[in-house]
Amino acid sequence: MEEKEPAVEEKTNEKPKVRQVVEAVDSLSLGISMVVAVAMGVGIGLVLKSFTGVFWTLWIGVFIGIAAAILNVYKAYEKQKEGYEELAKEPRYAIKKQLEDEDDEDYGDKSY
Repeated sequence: MEEKEPAVEEKTNEKPKVRQVVEAVDSLSLGISMVVAVAMGVGIGLVLKSFTGVFWTLWIGVFIGIAAAILNVYKAYEKQKEGYEELAKEPRYAIKKQLEDEDDEDYGDKSY
């Protein structure tokens, strides 16, 4: 039974490593998702143009693709913002609170 316990510890140590890799790939895929969104928008525009025969419907698809790319950037921004907010809650990164506490200690009871 003692041999099985280290294997369990190794599996628990592997989970954070895999999570970091997935998060890194997710952040790298932002550029790819932007290109794919615009390309799909152009494809939609070309299909609209072929159905209607009107050239300006191509631009509708292009704008749809650009809007989708902007939405992808916004979603990635919100995800990063949540991650930074979680880091700010950790005590070792709470510099602002430490500075406020230090300022309070410098002053005595008397106010000059």
